[in-house]
Amino acid sequence: MENRNLTVEKISLVPMNGVGTDFCERLAPCLEERFFHKFAVEKPLTLSLTQANATRGQFFLNTVFNRMLAAFPRQDGLLLGVMAGDLYKAAHNYIFGDASESDRVAVVSTFRLRPEHNNEPPDDGSLFNRTLKECVHALGHAFGLKHCYNTRCAMYFSHSVHDTDGKLTYFCDSCDKRVRAANR
Repeated sequence: MENRNLTVEKISLVPMNGVGTDFCERLAPCLEERFFHKFAVEKPLTLSLTQANATRGQFFLNTVFNRMLAAFPRQDGLLLGVMAGDLYKAAHNYIFGDASESDRVAVVSTFRLRPEHNNEPPDDGSLFNRTLKECVHALGHAFGLKHCYNTRCAMYFSHSVHDTDGKLTYFCDSCDKRVRAANR
């Protein structure tokens, strides 16, 4: 990871396509504890279904990034979108989320994090925990972190929701030191 100063005044949390403002308002203080940055919940953003891949029924990651950047052009910090729609990117059938460090934008999808999607009974607590872990992961990428080999670290790559369940909601010591050094 390149050691550079990323001055981030705040992180804008954007509810998208079916994720409520109240859900993001619950996430914000949890993320503030982990990143020591102010999180502001923005007005909801809705992407039209015409912007999804009609064949796949999923949103392409870069399309979501572009839509977020167009809706919030000021970029005085980072953007983190949390959406209910399913996401994919090139070479991946689906993703839980990702980030662009250069564009200072990240997004997490709750679609495959929902217990019902995995033949489990609905559980708001489980959905919230999984979303928090993936938000920490996506923001780690936005701050320049790469995937970690520690299966408990939030930066571990989740191949499935079971990997997400096994992770903690924060970085391992090694990743934490890297992200703090990059943000001095």
